[in-house]
Amino acid sequence: MPSYTGLQPNARDSLELASLASSSPGLRTSSSSSRSGIASSRNLSLEEDDPLDNRNPAALGRPPGHNRTFSMTSAFDFASNLYPLTSTVGNGYAPIGAPIALSNGINSLGGGNLEKHKRLTYLNGLSLVVGLIIGSGIFSSPSQVNINAGSPGASLIVWVIAGILAWTGGSSYAELGGAIPLNGGAQVYLSKIFGEIYGFLFTWCAVVVLKPGSTAIISIIMGEYLVQATIGAEAENVDIWINKGVALVGLFAVTLLNCISTKLGTKMGDMFMFLKFVALLGITVIGIVVALTSFSTTGTANQDWKTHGWFEGTSTSVSSWAVAVYAGLWAFDGWDNTNYVVGEFRNPSRDLHRVIHTAMPLVIISYIFANIAYFFVLPIAAINSSNTVAVMFGSKVFGPVGSLLFALIVSASCFGALNATTFTSGRLVYAAGKEGYMPALFGKIGIGAGSENSHTTLHTRNWASKRLAKFCGDDETGLFFTPVNAMVLNAFLTACYIVVGEFGTLLTFYGVAGYTFYFLTVLGLLVLRVKEPDLERPYRTWWSTPIIFCCVALFLLSRSVLAEPGQTLIVLAFIAAGVPLYFWRVRGRNNVGRESRNSVGWKFWKRFQSR
Repeated sequence: MPSYTGLQPNARDSLELASLASSSPGLRTSSSSSRSGIASSRNLSLEEDDPLDNRNPAALGRPPGHNRTFSMTSAFDFASNLYPLTSTVGNGYAPIGAPIALSNGINSLGGGNLEKHKRLTYLNGLSLVVGLIIGSGIFSSPSQVNINAGSPGASLIVWVIAGILAWTGGSSYAELGGAIPLNGGAQVYLSKIFGEIYGFLFTWCAVVVLKPGSTAIISIIMGEYLVQATIGAEAENVDIWINKGVALVGLFAVTLLNCISTKLGTKMGDMFMFLKFVALLGITVIGIVVALTSFSTTGTANQDWKTHGWFEGTSTSVSSWAVAVYAGLWAFDGWDNTNYVVGEFRNPSRDLHRVIHTAMPLVIISYIFANIAYFFVLPIAAINSSNTVAVMFGSKVFGPVGSLLFALIVSASCFGALNATTFTSGRLVYAAGKEGYMPALFGKIGIGAGSENSHTTLHTRNWASKRLAKFCGDDETGLFFTPVNAMVLNAFLTACYIVVGEFGTLLTFYGVAGYTFYFLTVLGLLVLRVKEPDLERPYRTWWSTPIIFCCVALFLLSRSVLAEPGQTLIVLAFIAAGVPLYFWRVRGRNNVGRESRNSVGWKFWKRFQSR
């Protein structure tokens, strides 16, 4: 499907070009460079730490005459995000993707930083994507696809179409992540391609609503299934606050585990990814066995798949097919999850596109076989009327024990999705804090306001604590070398949504705001190809891929607008409310930065605090 561009022997990566432009201001002649790089607070705070700057001790080992050329007409400025990903050593620089070994959590070039500690592997990236895509949807309610497609065979086709369309989005993001290997996802891409205001508006929507809202939904579904597994059929009559209480406990537990260390969060993600695939494989095998043996512990075995044609009743309405594809695309949402943590990959240029091109076909195949198994075991009418399909599936085959088992499986799957979204949401807030879009407190590592320079490394005194640190802590940085403040903020906002518990408007918000920024980001890929044709891209997808996805995003946007015009206006008003915030916070920060370049650590929000 995609094409790959190998790195040429003398090719320069994009961040090397940026570093040269950043460290040689006198040579820069482009008047069209992105203003975001100049204004960024991260640039102000790290300009003296530029690995290629003569003031940096790391550059002293560079031999004389180590001069490299760079584009003089570049309109694309990476300077604001350069430092965490490059480090000049010896006769050159550390290539992007190469791990940077450190003796402790504080880098000699100044302060703790997640991007300096590249711990994420291909498997970790795979678990982040699969972990979020496979949540509760495929186990709970594939009914919207089935009802609108009209027949089992047509619904399977819709699942394939939706999966491939989501794959185009993932492929587009994979190219962007390879070209701009920085934490933050769309926040970084939009800022660098269209300007800081676009990145800020994405951050405004994602941090305040999109991320905590979707996390709250996952938490509540997890709580409902866990309560159902515990008390059985009586769960329908349980007070809603019991479900919410369980959801809050799960949220706080996942947040704590991810705060302890990156290693613990990724290990959990890997474990739950395998659990999900085992569960889907088990459903598939059970469905095939039931189809061959007609086994059933409750009543007669389902015969619909034998007596009714698989394409009988297929809808001929274009509108119904559109709704079915719309529902299918939601089930594949989460393909952009690794882009929030690209800066922490050991080898992003190699692994990012591999993650997408492994995860998407695996999920598509798993979804198709799981739906076939449902059709083998359950009547079509039962599938279309239930929002607990997997539990019904287990009950039909194994009785009450099956209901309990599959309720636990769905709750565990939701817990894995909760872990994946918590891991990346914290990185989004952290990147926003680093860029100055949010208070600098949230761009720090460790616990407390001064955490960046005083991260928590466990000082062990006994055998038990040493074993705990070895098992749970990150190599060389110990415990709590994570964006604790950022994840606590995300947990707090998520808890607010759980308590409020009103998700009708939130779904419309996700449909409008989420796909608006998806559209702009992938459109930015096309813009970037035109503006920066020579930018080093470890992976390049087909031209048709982003074009197809942009059309899909516009389709989803138009459907959301037509379906809920009133709520759409509310969403647009919320996005627009971020504009004055941008001029108050970011542009205000820029003005002060130009007036006083000596106050490198200055943050605009401190002026507000001092009032």
